[in-house]
Amino acid sequence: MVSDTRRKMVVGAALLLAEGGLQEASFTQVLERTGAPRGSIYHHFPEGKDELIAAAIDLAGAHAAQLIDRMEGSSAGEITRHFIAIWREVLTRSNLRSGCSVLAVTVATDSADLLAHAAEVFRSWRRRLAELLQLGGLAVLTADQFAATLIAAMEGAVVLSRAEQTMGPFELVAEQLTTHVDALTA
Repeated sequence: MVSDTRRKMVVGAALLLAEGGLQEASFTQVLERTGAPRGSIYHHFPEGKDELIAAAIDLAGAHAAQLIDRMEGSSAGEITRHFIAIWREVLTRSNLRSGCSVLAVTVATDSADLLAHAAEVFRSWRRRLAELLQLGGLAVLTADQFAATLIAAMEGAVVLSRAEQTMGPFELVAEQLTTHVDALTA
């Protein structure tokens, strides 16, 4: 069973990744955010920061996977709109301060292991979205292509909106995605 302290540290790291990127998810910052004692670092993460970051990626990935799984049985259009709504909520709840923890690691890590770990999370999202989009009415190849487009476009839209501190870019991309999926299913 995972200890409460370890779980708090992983959640804290995932939030710090989403808000400030890999550089902000230091052990010091995690300890400050969670109130965990300094000795917890070496007890729960004996392999160091990469072990903590990998656990945070797993947590963020599993959370997103649960949200994606809720779309089962929906049409491709509904899946697209729901996926967009997930990211819209991240931006609005955080007042444009949070993004994707997995992306944060992907763009900043020098660790081949963490990069591979992040890639597997993205692949799992893409596979599941493609499966659901196919069940929702898209052809196999189209579902695979659109799943990749949906993830890449939303990740980029989140980045642009955070940088510009406005929902404008996000909403432009969202509109293009919904128009595209509607055309695919017409």
